Amino acid sequence: MKLKIEKVKWLTEHTLKMTKKEITFRDPVVERVVDKFISRSDVGYKKYGTTLHEERTTKLKGLLKYLQDIQEELMDAVLYIQTAREEIEDNYTYPEFVKRHYEKEV
Repeated sequence: MKLKIEKVKWLTEHTLKMTKKEITFRDPVVERVVDKFISRSDVGYKKYGTTLHEERTTKLKGLLKYLQDIQEELMDAVLYIQTAREEIEDNYTYPEFVKRHYEKEV
């Protein structure tokens, strides 16, 4: 019961801080990216209990910490790129990869 009350309290606080905006997308790719940003924001809010805006305006995190976070995320991205490249190299010859992923079937 206590967990349910806490969950309702969190949802209420989270909902009160939300702004509703209606957007018409001309590009479904952009729409999917925006959906991912919203989902990512929800995950972050649930994990940390604050928004990036609140974090910045209440000085919970300073510029150097933001720069450190960016650096770490970009380092992770480079590792993911390298891993994906190795996956391609280990499992495909270049012509097979191009044929499988870029050539359209007629």
